[in-house]
Amino acid sequence: MPRAILLFLLAGLCLSSLDATAKYLVRDHALFLVVWARYAGQMLVVTPFAWQRAGPGFWRTRRPGLQLLRSTFLLAATFCFFGGLRYLPLAEASAIVFLAPIFVVVLSGPMLGEQPGRARWISVITGFIGILILVRPGSAIFHPAALLLVVAALCNGLFLVITRKLVEENAYTTLFYSALVGTVGLTLALPWEATEGAPGLRELLQLLLLGLLAGLGHWLVIGAYNLAPASLLTPLAYLQIVWATTYGYVIFGQLPDRWSGLGMAIVVASGLWLALQERRPSSERGPRERSDWGRASASGGSGRRSANDT
Repeated sequence: MPRAILLFLLAGLCLSSLDATAKYLVRDHALFLVVWARYAGQMLVVTPFAWQRAGPGFWRTRRPGLQLLRSTFLLAATFCFFGGLRYLPLAEASAIVFLAPIFVVVLSGPMLGEQPGRARWISVITGFIGILILVRPGSAIFHPAALLLVVAALCNGLFLVITRKLVEENAYTTLFYSALVGTVGLTLALPWEATEGAPGLRELLQLLLLGLLAGLGHWLVIGAYNLAPASLLTPLAYLQIVWATTYGYVIFGQLPDRWSGLGMAIVVASGLWLALQERRPSSERGPRERSDWGRASASGGSGRRSANDT
């Protein structure tokens, strides 16, 4: 169990470092190039890992349409999140994307046939209040790009909902498909989008780091979920807010003000409340609240984006 927690914390650090590196790169480089590097790097890391764990047939799936749709939603979430990072502070942006589990609650009725109970709706309303505080007029995140972050959270929520529909698939197959659409689609389009000059050695190393962080983060998430249940690990994902705030201050000189800090705390509290409620035995929650919550994580998605993940 301690090893699982350590792996999950390291995964969160990798994913937060990925976000900080992406924010640094999108200031001076095309968004397309940065997103491509993130997916190409992930594919290079997870493919041999999936092969080693699941065998040469790791790519075979019984539901290819859902796998590709899920991968497409993850790609859309990444484009929106990285695009928003170009204009908005890292900590506040990360907090908004943590709305994804709340979108899962809203979408679970029409897409999964579930009936969310009172605890889930309390979490939804509380998280929405936190977002209203974050994007209030005059705040650092009161910007049109904030809409990109909301769309990123929605796409990530759809990604997680579809992941829950794939719980019978091999986790390593799902992990492989997570990066497939982004890697293949963007690589094919790269010759037409490469309008910049050739990046220098420093930029190449930064792009390589971006991909390695994505791949390593997802690999660590899978390793953690193989050792411990999602209900134990998911609340720890919110520590990424702390790392995002630290990176934002140290690298970009951005620190949330008092009201933004309050909004972030409310968003985190709503997610933690939801995660802790889902840890209760189903017999205590009642039939309306029972679900496969958290199994999505074990099949290749972390609570936010792995998983975040964007």
